Amino acid sequence: MTMHIIELINNKNFSQIKNELADMQEADIAEIINELDNKESLLMFRLLNKEMATEVFSHLSPNKRSEISVQIRENELKAILEDLYFDDMIDYLEEMPASFVKRILNTTGEVKRKLINQFLNYPDNSAGSIMTIEYVRLKSGMTVEAAMNHIRKTARDKETVYTCYVTNKNRELEGIVSLKDLVLAQPDHLIRDIMNSSNIIYVTTMSDQEEVAELFKKYDLLAVPVVDGENRLVGIITIDDIVDVIDQENTEDFYKMAAIQPSEVGYLSERVLTLARKRILWLLILMISATISGNIIKRYDDLLQSMVILAVFIPRLMDTGGNAGSQSSTIVIRSIALGEIRTRDIFRVLWKEIKVSTIVGIALGAFNFIQMLMFGYGDLWLALTVSLAIFITVITAKVIGGALPLVARVIGIDPALMASPLITTIADAVALICYFAIATRLIG
Repeated sequence: MTMHIIELINNKNFSQIKNELADMQEADIAEIINELDNKESLLMFRLLNKEMATEVFSHLSPNKRSEISVQIRENELKAILEDLYFDDMIDYLEEMPASFVKRILNTTGEVKRKLINQFLNYPDNSAGSIMTIEYVRLKSGMTVEAAMNHIRKTARDKETVYTCYVTNKNRELEGIVSLKDLVLAQPDHLIRDIMNSSNIIYVTTMSDQEEVAELFKKYDLLAVPVVDGENRLVGIITIDDIVDVIDQENTEDFYKMAAIQPSEVGYLSERVLTLARKRILWLLILMISATISGNIIKRYDDLLQSMVILAVFIPRLMDTGGNAGSQSSTIVIRSIALGEIRTRDIFRVLWKEIKVSTIVGIALGAFNFIQMLMFGYGDLWLALTVSLAIFITVITAKVIGGALPLVARVIGIDPALMASPLITTIADAVALICYFAIATRLIG
């Protein structure tokens, strides 16, 4: 589709582009614009009508939004921002340089400017930073008929109307009522008689966004109210924002598990020097930590010189231990992220990993033993040495891989940091110690 649009642009067939864009979803249009270069993306964006342009703008990547922002006129950008949902506008402003944000704020009304400044000052990754102020607020003394009339008048500017929030004169949250309840209730019923005022699920402005995501998952929520320290309703968080949070958190964990500093910029948009800087630190740390393995090999230098064939199996042993530990750490880290494992489950995790690793270790050790004898890799004692080392290494690596993420959580470190690279380094050292210790006793 992108190549088709480029061809139409090159042929200056703008009327056909407009006709085709009118029948497309905004998210699909944004996907195409993200793939175009600056000139083509700006031209395509200008072909959109005002309403569609605003919706497409909210779906664009941060880089593309920045590119278009500096190319369109200030009054055009102001019109787009005014039509964006408040939380989408905040997300956009958070991505822009401070000088640009200041310029935008200077053209904004005083009331809205104060709100924007308040939202921009919420800590990153907090509920306050991702909430929206565009929700339906009702009074408990309203009749259902009056509430429905209020929704009809204000719904166009609200992000969601499926859940409405009941507050008192001090804006304190009193209850929640769904649109379904309003539709099914009699017109003369009062809101206080049909609202849910007990066991209200809510978060505070300072709640971590990961905790909010857990609530959405646990209770199958479409939206959750956000209150301040005095229980005053200040906003809501909707499911579309939480989907973005989950995607962001998962991406961050994957980066950390690969020993890469997380980035909010797309891979192709990131500068080469920036990518190198974000990778080199952990690689340096892991390279230095690998000297532990080197020192272990050096310690057993005499044994290796007397029996050089032992060196042949070092890569097999280290790779098996590293991969075994990575398997366990990856599963445990993912289970922690999904809320399936808590820190109090550490002993259950260890016991399960011991049982699993014993089965896996026996299988790998037996296979290795048979393979070495069949293909003539040394004698019986050498095959037994390598196989026993593999068995012990697998058990040790899997137990360490299962335990370290939980230990990290206990001491307040992100469990994802205890993933593949670090586990592999530890497993390598353990594998070598086991290998040479067994070799010393059996064939030394």
